[in-house]
Amino acid sequence: MLSAKGLFQEILDNDESFALFCSIAAGGEAQGGWENARIAALVPASERDLAPKITRHGADEDKHGRIFTALLRKRGLDPVPVPPETDYTMLLERAGIGLAHDRLRRDEPLTVQDIVTYLAHSRVTEQRAAEQMGLLRKHFADHPDIGRAVRMISADEDNHLAYCHEELLRLARAGHGRAIQRTLRACALAEIRVHRDVSLAVMSRMGRVLGWRRARSAVLAAGIHAVYAYERLGGWRRMVSLRPPRRRNALGGPPETATEFA
Repeated sequence: MLSAKGLFQEILDNDESFALFCSIAAGGEAQGGWENARIAALVPASERDLAPKITRHGADEDKHGRIFTALLRKRGLDPVPVPPETDYTMLLERAGIGLAHDRLRRDEPLTVQDIVTYLAHSRVTEQRAAEQMGLLRKHFADHPDIGRAVRMISADEDNHLAYCHEELLRLARAGHGRAIQRTLRACALAEIRVHRDVSLAVMSRMGRVLGWRRARSAVLAAGIHAVYAYERLGGWRRMVSLRPPRRRNALGGPPETATEFA
């Protein structure tokens, strides 16, 4: 029987599939670190108090990238090229989600609307990340090789999501509520399409590496399409709701280091 735990265990047990998984994850996290660092540098004067939190967010993403790379080294593996069709962050940018890299490369201050765009994009993508890492934490928190990494990254993703809720609610109270909801909806609807396409591409690659039979690959693809159908019909709404987080000021301190993964 197919299960999330069994599927990831199969990927974990094979060097080639594990290298692909970690390389994809490390590349996405490193890109997120760069984006947050640039946003922190370009924050408008009216939002300067937000800059340290954005910097912390970027530092966490950089840390995650280093952790995935260290997990490869621990297995004696090297990073592998990331197939373009599996590059989640690049495909989101191409879909017009978040702040364009061309914009971030210019040394021009961002606007408050740009900050709304950034936070809405982060709220949607951190929802996905928190859910995925929560699933890995459920099944692999005590794993001798990856358990520590899974627990650390999952806790960070929960903090990132709490931070997005808190800051978007603050901006909504300041009069940006309609823009926030409009941007969140557009981000969520685009993200679920990109997530579907990336999931199909990753599973296709993994199937070839692991020698899955055509029937098994077809079942997995059908499951991915079923998840997309659910999200398109209304599941996307979980990505746009806003509520006060249990943990306030989740990114208000220095990032936790990960020296054991260095």
